[in-house]
Amino acid sequence: MDSEHHMDVKEEEAVEVMNLTAVPSRFRRICVFCGSSHGKKKSYQDAAVELGKELVARNIDLVYGGGSVGLMGLVSRAVYNGGRHVIGVIPKTLMPREITGETVGEVKPVADMHQRKAEMARQSDAFIALPGGYGTLEELLEVIAWAQLGIHDKPCSMGNYNGEMLQVGLLNVDGYYNSLLSFIDKAVEEEFISPTARHIIVLAPTPKELLQKLEEYSPRHEKIAPKTKWDVEQLGYCKTCEIPGLKEGTAIIQAQGGSML
Repeated sequence: MDSEHHMDVKEEEAVEVMNLTAVPSRFRRICVFCGSSHGKKKSYQDAAVELGKELVARNIDLVYGGGSVGLMGLVSRAVYNGGRHVIGVIPKTLMPREITGETVGEVKPVADMHQRKAEMARQSDAFIALPGGYGTLEELLEVIAWAQLGIHDKPCSMGNYNGEMLQVGLLNVDGYYNSLLSFIDKAVEEEFISPTARHIIVLAPTPKELLQKLEEYSPRHEKIAPKTKWDVEQLGYCKTCEIPGLKEGTAIIQAQGGSML
């Protein structure tokens, strides 16, 4: 047996041992939103790597934005190197190597940013946000809104989803999201967000603590549309669906990309 083959066998055995000793989880895949930059503090980078290792320890696969730079690259490589499956969903316009670098795992190219979010959600059982910029914030707030509307509470929908409310976890590294949380609390105080909807967000400062809270989480908020059947093949971008209250004969125009106008 040559040395290269021997090393491959050793790596495979190490992965098998990790799988056998993994902490049981209710999740098969978790979607991670995070920055394409490393951020100013090393603690952000450390948290990304630690989150990746914690996913591996729990036998959880990763769904993410497909890039190999910044925190995205760190968390994806940590999961991939730990032997878990990585699914990167990326718009075709962002695929050139000079923009995203080399990706790891399975790459799913999509047409645009809207399809990217829809596919990431379809593949995932829960969401976690690491520190990031505008894109991370937009993705985070959208999935929080989905949870409030009841889009997550749908049978036979998001890939491995089993009819439970999908969880939204916020990894508040070194208080990075404190200002956002203050804004949300202000919105609750001014009655733009209900007190129960405030609990959609599961908050923790470390990956291990956050994942444990997500494992134990149960929804406390009232959904705005609890009886609505949401089609998640493209997150409501269905070609045929029944719309409550719509008069017979009303025209539905199919927009480009599948959305309903």
